[in-house]
Amino acid sequence: MNLYETHLAVRKTETSKAFYLEIVQLRFAYRDPKRDIVFLWIGDNRASMLGLWGPDTTYGSQFHQSHLAIAVSLSELLSAGERLNRLKVRTYDFARTETTEPSVIGWMPSAQLYFRDPDGHTIEFITLLDEAPDAEFIGSLSEWKRRTGQSGG
Repeated sequence: MNLYETHLAVRKTETSKAFYLEIVQLRFAYRDPKRDIVFLWIGDNRASMLGLWGPDTTYGSQFHQSHLAIAVSLSELLSAGERLNRLKVRTYDFARTETTEPSVIGWMPSAQLYFRDPDGHTIEFITLLDEAPDAEFIGSLSEWKRRTGQSGG
């Protein structure tokens, strides 16, 4: 099993649509012509979808900030921080410290980088790592690599 879709309430569907297409690099799926809703594909082969619900929709009128995690490859994660920062999107680690370097949560283990969309929703790019879990570890990817005896990126 896997998560197929998630939905976010947004203040302006066109602003959010542009952010998710241009910055996050999702793909356009469909815009409902009768309701203020945009659907975007996450990844290839229509494996996952994001729905953006404008303020005039039932779901969109109940606005609250959410968290969305998108699985990416390690190479995509390693380049994401600098790319997002060039596009004027601030990135941060698990401790909410501004950085372009992914952090690692050891119990999974996973590497991730966080940023916010125009509505303040937290977006996480995440990569599951192959090393053995270490429930005590939370820190930078470079620190994780030193602890696990890896080199390079």
